[in-house]
Amino acid sequence: MKSTLLVCFSFLLFAFVFSKPSTAADNEPVLDFQGEELKAGTEYIITSAIWGAGGGDVSATNKTCPDDVIQYSSDQLPGLPVTFSPANSEEDVIRVSTELNIKFSIKETCDQSPVWKIQKSTNPEVQWFVTTGGEEGNPCNWFKIEKGILGYKLVYCPEDICSCEVLCRDIGKYFENGKLILSLSDALSPFWVVFKKVGSSCSSI
Repeated sequence: MKSTLLVCFSFLLFAFVFSKPSTAADNEPVLDFQGEELKAGTEYIITSAIWGAGGGDVSATNKTCPDDVIQYSSDQLPGLPVTFSPANSEEDVIRVSTELNIKFSIKETCDQSPVWKIQKSTNPEVQWFVTTGGEEGNPCNWFKIEKGILGYKLVYCPEDICSCEVLCRDIGKYFENGKLILSLSDALSPFWVVFKKVGSSCSSI
């Protein structure tokens, strides 16, 4: 387990440190935990870039028919796979700083769509939280992946293409009712993540 973890982390570290600078941010592909380009429609597990106290994989309050988007507090629990769909349907590589839909990959037919969206919160400490029920292709349900020194962060900021009311913020985590809920707030730090391709040697870590 430890040797596999070290190899996977080495791939990611190499990709971050030695990747060539891009002339335009939206031309740079997002890399998974093994240093491979993220592909549209491929299943990935989103997990914390900080192990241990940073928690574990991203999942939902109901894994059969997903509802609110959460992060497990333990890195021993398997997350729920997601797929990414770029706003540009002709693009098959997921790139940084470009709009995309995020959707939980489930087999069941549910009343609520597994596409991610944000929803206003009744909690005064958190303005919005991430949930499901979004519409694929709807600009108001688009997110972005941005690159940073700790990995990647998820961002909600479709203000340049969406006429809906927008809170432009990094996605953070808020502890409520025993769960770490992915949320948007001025008070939250970014949730730094990496992506593990389902079926790869690193996805079982």
